[in-house]
Amino acid sequence: MGDSLTRRKRFSFTPEGGMFSGRALAALILPLIVEQFLAVLVGMADTVMVTATGENAVSAVSLVDTLNVLLIQVFSAMGAGGAIIAAQYLGHKDLPNACDASKQLMLSSLILSTLVAVPVAIFRGPMLGLIYGRLDEDILRQAEDYLLLSALSYPFLALYNGGVGLLRAMGNSKSSMWTSLVMNLINIAGNALLIYGCGLGVVGAGAASLLSRAVSALIILKLLFNPHLPAHLEKHKGWRLEWGMIRRIMQVGVPNGLENGLFQVGKLVIAGVLAALPASMIAANAICNSVSSVVNIPGNAMALASITVIGQCMGAGDVRQARAYGNRMLGLMYASVFPTNLLLLLFPAFFAGIFNISPAGTEASIEIMRLYAIFSIILWTPSFGLPNLLRAAGDARYTMAVSMVSMLVLRLGMCYLMVYAMDLGLLGIWLAMFADWAARAAFFVTRYLNGKWLRHKLI
Repeated sequence: MGDSLTRRKRFSFTPEGGMFSGRALAALILPLIVEQFLAVLVGMADTVMVTATGENAVSAVSLVDTLNVLLIQVFSAMGAGGAIIAAQYLGHKDLPNACDASKQLMLSSLILSTLVAVPVAIFRGPMLGLIYGRLDEDILRQAEDYLLLSALSYPFLALYNGGVGLLRAMGNSKSSMWTSLVMNLINIAGNALLIYGCGLGVVGAGAASLLSRAVSALIILKLLFNPHLPAHLEKHKGWRLEWGMIRRIMQVGVPNGLENGLFQVGKLVIAGVLAALPASMIAANAICNSVSSVVNIPGNAMALASITVIGQCMGAGDVRQARAYGNRMLGLMYASVFPTNLLLLLFPAFFAGIFNISPAGTEASIEIMRLYAIFSIILWTPSFGLPNLLRAAGDARYTMAVSMVSMLVLRLGMCYLMVYAMDLGLLGIWLAMFADWAARAAFFVTRYLNGKWLRHKLI
């Protein structure tokens, strides 16, 4: 009888007297879905607009953006760490410390991003040469121009990432959605004016991104200075670094940053393997990456929402609700990724046909999309959604360790084995990725079920 009761509690989906009603969850999740769609679709439009400036410009932007992603992971990790700490204080009803966590996140993000931006801006030429070796002079010149403007935008981007994380921690994802919409509209309009209208090419693209990030950071700051928000920024208090609070933020942010950073490094290594394959396979890989980034947008939104939900439950010290809402969020993730991936499984030729590539590339992309849809339906949620629940509870070191080892051993190790030893080509790269997913899922599900993730204390 006792074991049966324990099992029912472990797999409860609707906690009695829960902190989040169905309406509150919908208000949190739906704007996040819109925001995620905006980020992906506008990003695609941005790429298309840059292509009008020529192949060298596209190459320059692509090379710099690969580097930008690595650096931006640091800001995103800090934002996630601060959001989790703020969410836990909000759940604990400790509003003064929630405000202090917000202030320390924004201040430390500004300082860290400036410390990154200054050397990147000054030494951008040698840095590009060190990473990419000898480049065509025109590509190098355009890459330097674009990297300079990107570096100038890092502080604004760091403030934006930290701010939207705080808004989501307060359950205010609608404001972050509207800010994202404004940022992306400014970016597209700026590209149209500066690239097409003024003929500034890569400089125009970089300037539009800089302007959009600056405006979005100012909007976020104005929102956060609203004294009616539970975790607002306080105008009249001192803005000194408080290392105790920063250590709490970094307790989650540093492992998350290392995990995301290694993930991006792994993608760079795999890109080197991919570069040796025929052009048709490279094109097929690009198509599959683009399509896969769209089909799991609803799942990504659920994963972001879970940081707020689980963080507040853990801050309130209510393990029962944390477990019950964890079950509910995982169920929502599975429900959200199933229909989109089912469409991909049933109609891969339609998605492949959107892109104009060779018959060999189209055939390869159809094969991989089918496999992706199957593995995504089964493994995406425990591999990428579940770790957000663990991090929100403070179990960030475990997720970092599992993700790093799995990436090195399976995604990279098996990639080399399947491509070079087994001669599986592009299919081998994706099979290695699915093996990585399976390992991550096994470890994260085990951690979730044994309850060790609920024993951490961040505040």
